[in-house]
Amino acid sequence: MVARQFRKNRLAVPALGMILFLFAVALAAPFLAGETPVYLVKDGQRYLFPNVIKYGSLRGVDFSEWQPGPGDYALRPPIPYAPERSNLRDRLQGPSSRHLLGTDDRGRDVLSRMIWGTRISMSVGFIAVGIAIAIGMAVGAIAGYYGGMADLAVQRIIEIVMCFPTFILILSLIAFLPPSIYNIMVVIGITGWTGVARLVRGEFMRLRESDFATAARATGLSDARIMFRHLLPNALSPVLVSATFGVAGAILTESALSFLGFGVPPPTASWGELLSQSQRFVDRAWWLVTFPGLAIFITVTAFNLVGEGLRDAMDPRLKQ
Repeated sequence: MVARQFRKNRLAVPALGMILFLFAVALAAPFLAGETPVYLVKDGQRYLFPNVIKYGSLRGVDFSEWQPGPGDYALRPPIPYAPERSNLRDRLQGPSSRHLLGTDDRGRDVLSRMIWGTRISMSVGFIAVGIAIAIGMAVGAIAGYYGGMADLAVQRIIEIVMCFPTFILILSLIAFLPPSIYNIMVVIGITGWTGVARLVRGEFMRLRESDFATAARATGLSDARIMFRHLLPNALSPVLVSATFGVAGAILTESALSFLGFGVPPPTASWGELLSQSQRFVDRAWWLVTFPGLAIFITVTAFNLVGEGLRDAMDPRLKQ
């Protein structure tokens, strides 16, 4: 029923296709862009996927300079440039057949950095939201199921956290931590759980007096089993919708942090970092602004459209 209603949404379906495409690009990044071959024959030895499998005999080989000798063969990715590889002779070159989306101020291929930046953005989005959902569901379930003082304490904690502007809170926490993509994921996750907690709390308050919950208590099941085995699966619909919007917010937050210089440490590629670089060259390197900006806009819009489609499909009354 939900899938049928979702397919009727003319904007959500292509948006979901775009998300799946971006997810595929993130997974296949080593096979799409990089200097290390996908398949290699060297000195009579065959290597399958040396771009993802670290072979001891290839340690120290610089594939940016390596040329195949007699009997050697290398099948390279379609974009044969590593995202961190600099070449000052090619700096700030516009889109061409050699560099499809141009190069940055250090001669690094923009398309390669965009592809690897997709992996960063998708990883931050899904992992940060996963952390937020885990915290929010646990806290909301306890508050909604037990009520009373537990609910009151959780509500006050949520109100205190929500009093602080989220982005300012994230900046404050990031400033005290060493630069790391993992720290960014954790900080975004632990500051974004309040909305999920309120949704789960409301659903648990509605479900805890239902017939199946009463029957489960009558059979002597533990509270934890009732909460997470019987009630939680019935409370996931609003959480899934919130998670979709949350991924969009996490991607936007990571891009903003990278733009301000608090994001992933260099030379790691990210869309926000590409935008940050473009500030000095906006008048003569339009591609440094256009392509990362479009990627962020399209990705965030796609997740928001899917979230709206899921919301309308799960509760058609909201569409009216």
